[in-house]
Amino acid sequence: MTIPQLLPSLLAIVLALMLSACVTWAIRPLLQRYALARPNARSSHRIPTPQGAGIAVIGATLLVAGGIIAWSGWAELRTPAIVFAATLFIALTGAVDDIKPLPVLARLILQALAVGAVLSTVPDNFRIIPACPFWVESGLRLLAGLWFVNLVNFMDGLDWMTVAEVVPLTAALVLLGLLGELSSSATIVAAALGGAMAGFAPFNRPVAKVFLGDVGSLPIGLLLGWCLLELAQRQHFAAALLLPLYYLADATVTLCRRVARREQFWNAHRSHFYQRATDNGFPVLRVVSEVFGLNIALALLAIVSTMIQSAAVKALLLAVGGLAVALLLHRFSRRG
Repeated sequence: MTIPQLLPSLLAIVLALMLSACVTWAIRPLLQRYALARPNARSSHRIPTPQGAGIAVIGATLLVAGGIIAWSGWAELRTPAIVFAATLFIALTGAVDDIKPLPVLARLILQALAVGAVLSTVPDNFRIIPACPFWVESGLRLLAGLWFVNLVNFMDGLDWMTVAEVVPLTAALVLLGLLGELSSSATIVAAALGGAMAGFAPFNRPVAKVFLGDVGSLPIGLLLGWCLLELAQRQHFAAALLLPLYYLADATVTLCRRVARREQFWNAHRSHFYQRATDNGFPVLRVVSEVFGLNIALALLAIVSTMIQSAAVKALLLAVGGLAVALLLHRFSRRG
């Protein structure tokens, strides 16, 4: 790692932080007037709260990352351009859904278009399961991308929850990029997204003054998914799973439980483990602090997994991370 490699990432963090904070502060009165999130069956808040600060977070991320990538003169601009266009498209879809909820099928189709655009940047020779037919793996990638985009949205139901997830995850991605384990473009995007979330954090501190909204959570999921996919393309599958493991586990286990109970899983609910924790008496700050601490531990395990070659050790690190996540989910499901 050298200073010339470090400076673009630091610049992205600082600029995105300042821009996100300033824009969030500036647009909050408008959001208060036109984009109130009213409490429903899923909500953790009790009073109408403005949503849509994702406009600031995503705007800052794309402007800063795009500017630095273009200024740096890196040869490969096609992939970031496609990813940025898909991010804007899914952010627009989220903004519409924030104002007037879209039908589930229409929402999924629009999200699939964005995910498909990002997947089109994957090299033809990249395979996760070589024995699997290409068309089957392509379909599974699309489903996985759709799930990842939506699970970030599902998990964005508590003040500071997405901050506690995104900041450690993007910090780990930046470190991996500086170690040469991630492309320069993905590293800058991760740095800008982490900085933008840090700029948003003071406004989302419990009790939140503003929420991200779908305009923020959906594109955040898309950008993180792309960064993790880039990590997987470098054969760091364990790291790509470890970094988002808490979100993956909470959302996936919750979905499976609801399907098993034959519930209408597409409707608003409070079945996620972090929501059950607050219902069980855990203070909001304790919940997000424990998630934040777990994500730091997962980030360390992920970074270590990229430094070793042994598949057995990588599997062991993944098992350790899975056990840590399982223990936290178990604690959240019990009375505090």
